[in-house]
Amino acid sequence: MDLALRRAFNEAFTEERHRAYVARLEAELGCQIPFRVAETPLFFSRDARLRLEETAREIVDEICQAELVARTRRAIPRDLDAPGEDDLASCLQVDLAITRDASGEVHGKLVELQGFPSLYGFIVFQARAMTAQLDAMGMGRAFSPFFGDVTEADYVARLRRTVVGDADPREVVLLDLDPPSQKTFPDFVATERLIGVAPVCPTSLVKEGRRLFRVVDGARVPVRRIFHRVVFDELEKKRVTLPFRYTDDLDVTWVPHPNWYWTWSKYTLPFLKHPAVPKATFVSELARVPDDLSRYVLKPLFSFAGAGVKVDVTRADLDAVPEAERAGWVLQEKIDYAPALHTPRGEPVKAEVRMMFLRAPGAARPELVMNLVRLSRGKMLGVDQNRDLDWVGGTVGLRAT
Repeated sequence: MDLALRRAFNEAFTEERHRAYVARLEAELGCQIPFRVAETPLFFSRDARLRLEETAREIVDEICQAELVARTRRAIPRDLDAPGEDDLASCLQVDLAITRDASGEVHGKLVELQGFPSLYGFIVFQARAMTAQLDAMGMGRAFSPFFGDVTEADYVARLRRTVVGDADPREVVLLDLDPPSQKTFPDFVATERLIGVAPVCPTSLVKEGRRLFRVVDGARVPVRRIFHRVVFDELEKKRVTLPFRYTDDLDVTWVPHPNWYWTWSKYTLPFLKHPAVPKATFVSELARVPDDLSRYVLKPLFSFAGAGVKVDVTRADLDAVPEAERAGWVLQEKIDYAPALHTPRGEPVKAEVRMMFLRAPGAARPELVMNLVRLSRGKMLGVDQNRDLDWVGGTVGLRAT
């Protein structure tokens, strides 16, 4: 979106430099990255960045309204309704598709929300590696993935304050199923490097009364805080037996509380009135099926990485949703993505910017701190929808400082 920086990058780009960038990132983390790392960052122009920031903050202000929070609680399954929910989530993602208006100005349209952690650790390392790569390409300026006056040191301090709080990091765990098998494992490694919180599988925990423990070097260590990364969709599919139930009254602090996985999600979309939010309707509440379904996408409410999304919707797709499950799907107006950048060969590339918020203990609102970007040349932004393509995958939005 900063055209001068885009031209300079494209002119200096080589495949060897991309391979060197990925190798530098993997060496810094000490592990392989199982998802595609895109060739380029997204260069924010000042005006585009400010508009995206404004849109994300306004949407967050809307979803933080107490009345809306109360309405969306109905999304929480009874058998997963955990006690001890906080007033607002400690982690929040606002995914904005890059679009352009009639005058060519860049705007963001809401794709979805997640009251669930994203790659808060990995992006720090990715931004470092990309900045080093830009320097090697002769673009040696100061770049930042952060918002406002936030520096990397400020950001790490906020992440630590949010996740660890006043606890000993040994008594805080990043919880996910079989962490080394997850595609997000590089983020787990990065998080431990930055704030000292280790990834732990929930099946390895020990429950005694209201307390949870983990075993470290043969000794039991109490778990006071849980950085919750378990995706319930995966938990259900794998039918994993846990040593606790989410409905148990546990003596732990959840970061974020598991209930926000359900409430701040695609479930929230039909309730929002912001002009950057495409109209969405629960399938169970459709008064009539639109005549032109090509202008809509069909989404399951609680799936990750684009699983189950129908981009080219047909009447048969709608009819195939069982009556008992229709409240778990939304029909949403399709977003007209604009090219966010062009490859050196001139091919257009679409982008979504994930605006990443953190809310430290006691803070009134989640604060915008960081971003990540997904690039696509396919119909969707997920890795599975961009197989065998280049100039796609995960990256970061940078601004020249």
